[in-house]
Amino acid sequence: MPDMRIDKWLWAARFFKTRALAQRACELGRVQLGEQNVKPARELHAGDRLRVTTEGGTFDIEVVALSEVRGPATVARTLYSESDASRAARQLAAAERKAQGPGPDFGSNRPSKRDRRRIIQFRQDRG
Repeated sequence: MPDMRIDKWLWAARFFKTRALAQRACELGRVQLGEQNVKPARELHAGDRLRVTTEGGTFDIEVVALSEVRGPATVARTLYSESDASRAARQLAAAERKAQGPGPDFGSNRPSKRDRRRIIQFRQDRG
């Protein structure tokens, strides 16, 4: 197996949950080979350096092995090696997100069941 599609490898290496998501990421420019954006059908070889942007952060990786089969996460981690700088940057970004705390709570503005009963009673009394 000398080479394979990049979207298939990204799926097998568990960067994306489905091949469709991997294809979409390639089309949106979230996967780069060297400094160039790649198309989903681009051939991937062992030794290629990729930059993959996912919800978990940006991964700077080197392809170690190719696999068309999606296996367990422990096996998927053996398909690539991540640079130390990339790992440190992702951990720093995760720590910053955690330090910011939770986002705004939009659900707290909904009336409770008791409030709804009072609103209904108020409307009935007025009209």
